[in-house]
Amino acid sequence: MTWLPVDFVHPVHVPVPGTGLHLRPIREADTPLDFPAVMGAQARLWEIFGPAWDWPKPTMTYEEDRVDLLRHEREIAAHQSFNYALLDELETGIFGCVYIDPPERVGSDGEVSWWVVDKLVGSEAEQALDALVPQWIAADWPFQRPRYLGRGISWQDWLALPRV
Repeated sequence: MTWLPVDFVHPVHVPVPGTGLHLRPIREADTPLDFPAVMGAQARLWEIFGPAWDWPKPTMTYEEDRVDLLRHEREIAAHQSFNYALLDELETGIFGCVYIDPPERVGSDGEVSWWVVDKLVGSEAEQALDALVPQWIAADWPFQRPRYLGRGISWQDWLALPRV
């Protein structure tokens, strides 16, 4: 048995209302857009994700990012986990990501987290994404008990939970 129903079809394009941005599954080919987005926000992202995921290291290279995105692309294809890039309409820039993963800790059936690039922190676009993600998960994903890491539970409290 997998963590998702066998017949589940993941969304491939999710508009973020009122922003001109959308979410779509990330691909290895997105490395030229992803690397500057991640490294431009590296210090803040490390504060958020570093203790849990050991990511993104300040020394991360373009090639390491490419390999990581290839892994994400393969995981998406296999329905093992999902990484959605936040892109502008013409897909000329990545402005954040949304992660949807099987539970690592007890008490949920899916774990969701997200971030935006530094220039969007506190913006209407970030607020729109913050509002969209829980609604999207409730509407389009088969979870009964999703957990919103860093939102509904702090990363520190999540790390203290027993592993699945």
